[in-house]
Amino acid sequence: MTIDQVTFVKGSTKLGQMPEEPVAEFAFVGRSNVGKSSLINRLFERRNLARTSSTPGKTQEINFYLVNDSFHVVDLPGFGYAKVSKVQRAKWQKLIGSYLLHRQQLVAVFQLIDSRHEPTALDKELMMLMSESSAEHVILLTKGDKLSGNQRNKAIARVKKALAALGQEKPVILTSANDGRGRGDILDWMDTWLTAL
Repeated sequence: MTIDQVTFVKGSTKLGQMPEEPVAEFAFVGRSNVGKSSLINRLFERRNLARTSSTPGKTQEINFYLVNDSFHVVDLPGFGYAKVSKVQRAKWQKLIGSYLLHRQQLVAVFQLIDSRHEPTALDKELMMLMSESSAEHVILLTKGDKLSGNQRNKAIARVKKALAALGQEKPVILTSANDGRGRGDILDWMDTWLTAL
C-alpha cells in the first residue's frame, strides 16, 4: 500500500460525535506512553500527524484521519496512567470500550504493547475485551529497536504466551517508530482487509 494522502478529520469525545460515513476504520490503542502517536506518524510518514508528548495522556479524544480518501485511521486515547482525574480516566475507558465493541465501521484494532516489558493487567484486559469484538485484532510490540535479537524473540514469545493463556492466537508484529520496522507488515494487513471488504 502506498500512502498518498492523510488528513485529520475530527476528534470525538462521544460515540455520537464520530464520523457517520460508512468508511472502514483501523484503530490504534494502547496504554498511555506506549508510543502510539509516534508509531502512527511513522506508519504514514508524517512527522506531526498524531500529536506526541512525553506526558502520558496527551491524546484526549478519539482522533480520526482519512487516508488515501478511502479509509480512516483512528488514534484512541491511551488508557491506564495519565495525569487526569480518576473520573476522567474512567470516562475514557468506557468510551474506548464502547467504540471497540459497538462501532460498525471498525475493521481492525492494532493493540500496542511495550516490547521491553511483560504485558500488564490492563494490556490483558484489552485482549479479553477484543475477544468480544467482531473486529480483527493484531498486537504491535513497540520500541523493538531497543532490544537485541534474542530479546525480540523473547518479547514476541511473552505476548503469544499471554494470548494463549486467554485462549487467543493473534498476529504479533515487532515495530519501531525510530527505524520503521513492522511498517510494511501493518500496511499489508490493512491492504488485505480492505481488499476483502
